[in-house]
Amino acid sequence: MTGSEEAVLFHTAGRAAHITLNRPRALNALNHAMVRRIDEALKVWERDPAVETVVITGAGERGLCAGGDIRSIHDDARDGDGTASAAFWRDEYRLNARIARYPKPYVAVMDGIVMGGGVGLSAHGSVRIVTERSRIAMPETGIGFVPDVGGTYLLGLAPGELGTHLALTGEPIRAGDALFCGLADHFVPAAALRDFLDDLAGASVREALHRHVQPPPRSELADRREWIDFCYAAGTVEEIVDRLLGHGDPAAKAAAETLLAKSPTALKVTLAALRRARPLGSLERVLDQEYRVSCAALRTRDLVEGIRAQVIDKDRDPHWSPATLAEVTDADVDRFFAPLGERELGLAGPDATTEVAW
Repeated sequence: MTGSEEAVLFHTAGRAAHITLNRPRALNALNHAMVRRIDEALKVWERDPAVETVVITGAGERGLCAGGDIRSIHDDARDGDGTASAAFWRDEYRLNARIARYPKPYVAVMDGIVMGGGVGLSAHGSVRIVTERSRIAMPETGIGFVPDVGGTYLLGLAPGELGTHLALTGEPIRAGDALFCGLADHFVPAAALRDFLDDLAGASVREALHRHVQPPPRSELADRREWIDFCYAAGTVEEIVDRLLGHGDPAAKAAAETLLAKSPTALKVTLAALRRARPLGSLERVLDQEYRVSCAALRTRDLVEGIRAQVIDKDRDPHWSPATLAEVTDADVDRFFAPLGERELGLAGPDATTEVAW
């Protein structure tokens, strides 16, 4: 499968099989067809004894992947019945789980921008590479959505309340913070990436890493743990905002102002999703929960309005409904977690204690 017209390219070089997201003008945004093709390739390579390592990269100089194709989700939520988006998420979340359980080394080159669905394609991998150009984020609350693709699972594992801060604010982080938060494993300078990838054709991942990994940059978030852990440990979003405003650190005040610009409903659902994800245990159970939340978001005004304001009209002036945190009730939040019956994603077993084989 080759050709510049293809949205995702596949090739093998020696021991390594390569996936290249190939929509550079769209920052390699992920669509349903791309998800299906990646999943099929992973199935084939899993059974191919000649393939020892799988590598995923993004075409162009700007990043691995800016996320899912949210223009299509906007149109489906506004004009359709949500079926297309639900089908996309079903296959995307199953791909996320496959990556997390992949039996061969899965090397994700998280160079440049990696957001939303791009995190799902990379941060579940077994070997996650960041560079000085990496900018990683789950910015969903800014479009009236909630972190998905296993994002609430990954952020729930971050030290202290750092994951809560990142999920609610959507703040992009650099290499040092990604390593500190557990979203990446190794730092390789961007200038060394080509040699690193070339080495994988004839060397093991361990050997290639040994040749090219460098000490990582310092984590900025590590220096902010005191106020982040205190403020985000609060029980409600309202109390989190109050603690941030009252703390005294200018960065805490800036975080509060960021939160107050996000969708109030998305903030409250995101906090609930994170808190509920932690005791669920497995990625599969969390993805099942995220699927319920994502499908529910399709029926909200905020998702359509948020994408309109940030991506389509780009006026950066969303009109959220409800407009304030105080207006979002517990019942409003609970509706996002309601069981879907026969439409459940079903990655976890029937008793939700084991993962299914698929």
